[in-house]
Amino acid sequence: MRRTLFLAALLASAFVARPDTRADDAAAPAPNPANEITRRLRAVASIGEQRTVRVGELEERIAALPPFQRATFGADADAVRRAFLLQVLIPESLFALGAQDQKLDQQLPTAFEVERARAGATIRAIREHIGPEAAIPMADVQAYYDANRDRYDTPERYRISRILCKTQEEAQSVLDEAKKEPTDKEFGDLARDHSIDKASNLRGGNIGFVTVDGVSNEPGLKIDPAVVRAAQGVRDGQFVAAPVREGEGFAVVWRRGTIPANKRSVDDVAAQIRDTLWKTRVKTETDKLVADLRAARLKDLNEAALADLPASIGSDAGNVVLRTDAAAK
Repeated sequence: MRRTLFLAALLASAFVARPDTRADDAAAPAPNPANEITRRLRAVASIGEQRTVRVGELEERIAALPPFQRATFGADADAVRRAFLLQVLIPESLFALGAQDQKLDQQLPTAFEVERARAGATIRAIREHIGPEAAIPMADVQAYYDANRDRYDTPERYRISRILCKTQEEAQSVLDEAKKEPTDKEFGDLARDHSIDKASNLRGGNIGFVTVDGVSNEPGLKIDPAVVRAAQGVRDGQFVAAPVREGEGFAVVWRRGTIPANKRSVDDVAAQIRDTLWKTRVKTETDKLVADLRAARLKDLNEAALADLPASIGSDAGNVVLRTDAAAK
């Protein structure tokens, strides 16, 4: 590798020309359109037989530097050009050639990182193509807001705990006991002992936050709207005075708290909607690209062969670990 780098350095030094770039050079004349392509293709340095640094590449790399960083390479444009070429571009190329000679790009860890870098660059290109979130027009934001109004206008909700008993007499007895010691533990114990509704029985009687139609924020839970109407008649922390008829049973109802109704305008949620739209568009474009590439390039996919892989790959517990480092050789 040292021999490769030495020879490449000699070749690079032999072919270094004065870099004819115009980055940061206010005194340079305006480029002649007829000669611009030729100018940008001029070789600044040839490194080995595989790498040529051209004016256009050097010019773009220097132009991409922030002014404070560009100033560290020299006091004037000519010094910056020469220093950036000798200190950055040529060493980069020499190291790349050395890595190529050692076939580092063919080793699994390196190849994996290269693939990740390419994938990341592709995602960044998609994002740049879509543009920033702020560029999404307000008309699109308004359309999304109108189509998803229920996400931003939430009705008043009541936190309710209830015990559903078979008879009114049992429910009254449970209510009397609950009032003596109105704690989560006591109410939970009573619910587990008496409630015939197994869904809330296992939750200690907790129904969650319920809207007026009886739908809870807890998945799969819904109660009779009559229970909610009864809870509306008392304050937070109070029990409904008498058992409430619910289907074939009678409910002991405890209103625990309230979340007031919330109505947010489109201006209130515009930033949130733009974020959602932007992420959706990035995903849509990414999924489309993956689907196109899959259709064009994925061949000989043999999913049945996956069954031959050990179930414990990657697990130290199974003593079968997929190794990718030098120790695995």
